[in-house]
Amino acid sequence: MDDLLARLTFDAQGLIPAVIQDDGSGDVLMVAYMNREAVERTLQSGLTHFYSRSRERVWQKGEISGHLQRVRSIHLDCDADALLLRVEQVVAACHTGNRSCFFTRIEPGGALKEEAQARFDPAEVYGGLPAVLKRIFATVRDRKAAAPPGSYVGGLFAAGRERILKKIGEETTELLLAAQAGEREAIRYEVADLWFHTLVLLAECDLGLEEVAAELARREGKRKPEYGPPAGG
Repeated sequence: MDDLLARLTFDAQGLIPAVIQDDGSGDVLMVAYMNREAVERTLQSGLTHFYSRSRERVWQKGEISGHLQRVRSIHLDCDADALLLRVEQVVAACHTGNRSCFFTRIEPGGALKEEAQARFDPAEVYGGLPAVLKRIFATVRDRKAAAPPGSYVGGLFAAGRERILKKIGEETTELLLAAQAGEREAIRYEVADLWFHTLVLLAECDLGLEEVAAELARREGKRKPEYGPPAGG
């Protein structure tokens, strides 16, 4: 791996463009950027990882949607300043719901024609509150795995579970005080704080949002909500 990384030519921002191609059809699915860490994670896991310039972090394709890309082969261009990855794409590559990001064709004269290949509803996958929680939780888990210097979440993980629990206790108390005072803005703020630190605790305990959602779904529709741990727990 070190030999490969030494050969790659990253740009001034430490990035290299990566063209993603469907291994079966040959269709170009998307173009993204990778930094050194993204290349390493891709090689180690067999799943594509990229660098988000807007979020300034490495992310795994499909970490929110589940639409993973399993790497079948990786190729360098002649100058080693671009990568071609042939992948097995789960469902679709584009956040618009289309199979490929290149679904708009430029006609002679400049007119645009969309050749839609919709495979999922992006509003269901990315929209609304669940998607926000998924994005934040993905970042929290990244910070647990490898936190950059000065990371607040990384500091919580480094301090250990007791520190995380203490923080949740503090946020719960602040929420109760805000609710008791009837301060709407304060309640909104403190709920967000409590939810955020609860996500940190879930990651600390190696639990996922899906497991919590499954438990809520199990209780849904029951006349009397169930509280407390399961019997025998």
